[in-house]
Amino acid sequence: MRFLFFLKPKYLQYVADFVPKYVSPGRRGLGFVHYPRLHPYPPKIFVRQANSLTPTMDEVLSRSVPPLPPYETKEKCPPPSETQSIHFMQYYRAMDKGDRATFLGKLAAEFGVDHTQVAELSSKVVQAQQKRDLGTVLQVEDRLRYYLTPQYKLLFSHISKLEGGMKFLVDLRADILAKLADGPHIREMNGVLKCMLSEWFSVGFLNLERITWQSPCEVLQKISEYEAVHPVRNWTDMKRRVGPYRRCYMFAHSAMPGEPLIVLHVALMQNISGSIQAIVKDIPSSEVEDANKIKSAIFYSISLTQQGLQGVELGNYLIKRVVKELQVEFPQILEFSSLSPIPGFTKWMLGALSSQIKESGRPEMFTEAECKDIEDITGGPFSESLKRLFTSNEWMRCERLVNALETPLMRLCAWYLYGEKHRGFALNPVANFHLQNGAVLWRLNWMADTSPRGGNASCGMMVNYRYFLENTSTNSAKYLRMKYIEASDQVLNLVSQFKMNSKL
Repeated sequence: MRFLFFLKPKYLQYVADFVPKYVSPGRRGLGFVHYPRLHPYPPKIFVRQANSLTPTMDEVLSRSVPPLPPYETKEKCPPPSETQSIHFMQYYRAMDKGDRATFLGKLAAEFGVDHTQVAELSSKVVQAQQKRDLGTVLQVEDRLRYYLTPQYKLLFSHISKLEGGMKFLVDLRADILAKLADGPHIREMNGVLKCMLSEWFSVGFLNLERITWQSPCEVLQKISEYEAVHPVRNWTDMKRRVGPYRRCYMFAHSAMPGEPLIVLHVALMQNISGSIQAIVKDIPSSEVEDANKIKSAIFYSISLTQQGLQGVELGNYLIKRVVKELQVEFPQILEFSSLSPIPGFTKWMLGALSSQIKESGRPEMFTEAECKDIEDITGGPFSESLKRLFTSNEWMRCERLVNALETPLMRLCAWYLYGEKHRGFALNPVANFHLQNGAVLWRLNWMADTSPRGGNASCGMMVNYRYFLENTSTNSAKYLRMKYIEASDQVLNLVSQFKMNSKL
C-alpha cells in the first residue's frame, strides 16, 4: 500500500524517467531490470529523487516562453520548440488552482512587454515628430508597435497551432476570468488573449451546425450539460428540444472538433409566446411539422458553452445566421423574437426596497393601497412579508397574491429593464445583449416562468425582445451611439406608471 501513491498521474513521468537507468540495455525488450540497493524505507527516498526531477515554474516558463526576436530578424526567427509548448500545456493542466494562480501571475508579470525598450522608442517617436521627419516617425512607430508585443503572445500563438491547443487557450482564459489570479499584469494578459481569440473565432472561421436527434451522442450530451437558461431534465426532454417545431443550432470551430461554442434553441410557433412552459414542457401534438402553423420563431435559450470566450462576439452572429437559415426553410415566418429571462430583477428590487425602508421608513416603490393589500393577504408587515415570499415560488400558488403583485411588479420590472443603467447602457445583461443586436424591448410577460429558477430570478416574469429585421441595424446604432432604447407602447406605459407611483 505504501507504493500506491506512485499511481497518481504527476508521479508516473518520474517513474518512467527513473526506471530506464536500471534496465540492462541488451535486455530491455525482455524486461530484465537491475534494481538499486533499496533503503529500508524506500518511499521516502523515492519521493526525494522524484521531486528532484520536477522542473520548477521558473524553469518551465523560461524554456517554454520564447524571447521576442530582434526587430531586424523577426521574419527569420525559427518557431518555438513544439515539445516545450506541449510540456507547458501538460505542466499547467497538472497543477491545482493555487499553483495555477501563481503560474499565471509569473507568466503575466515576467514575460510581458519590455517596458524599458518601449520607453526608449516612445521618446524616439517624440523626437522624430519634433524634427517633422515623417519617414523616421513611421519607422520608429513600427518598431514601437513590435516591441509592445508581450513575450507570452508568441507562446499563445504557437500553442494555438498545436492539436488541442485552441481548447487549452480557451480554458486558460476561463481560469483568468474565474479570478484564479488578479492584478494589472493579469488583466493585461486577459486583454491580449481575448483579442487573439476574437480573431481566431471571428464569424468567417465558424461553422453553423443544426443539431438533430441524429447528431453524435457526445454533442447532444454536451449541449444538454451546457444548457444554462432552461436545464434539460432528461433525454426525452432533449429529444423534444431538437424535434418537430423546434430547432437547435450551434457554432463550431475546426480547431475544437466536437465542442459546441454557443448554442441557440428556437421554437417554431403560430405566434410569439409569452410563457416558457408552453415551449419546454408542452409536447407538440404532431410528430410531423405543418408549415402552415409556423408563423413565428422564438429564440428561447442562447448559451455560451466555453467560458473562456466571454466577450468574444458570437451570440449576435449566431442569431443573424439562424434567421437566414429559417427564412430559407420557412419563408412565411414574419415574426422573430426572443423569450428571455430577467436575471437579477428580484435581487435588485429587494435591495432597493431595503434601502428605502432604512432611509425613509416606508417602501416608496409600492403605493399605500398595494402595501395594505399584501399585508391583508399575508397577515404580516409588508417588507418582511415580501422578503419571505420571494425566498421561494410558493406565492405563485396563491391566486390573491398573484393578482395583488402583478401591477406593482410589472411596472418595477419595466423600469428595471428600461431605466436602470450601467455606464448609460441597460443594467440587465440579457437586455443589453439583445438591445445591442438591434432588438426592441417589446413585451413583458407575467407568470411566464413559474419554475423555482424563474421565481427566484425575476418573480416569474419574462420578456420578449422583438427583432424587426428591417430596423435592427438602425436600432443597434442608436443604442450603441446614443444609448437609446427602442421600446413598445406596453413597456413605455409601464415605465410611465412607475414614474407616477414609485420612487427610488
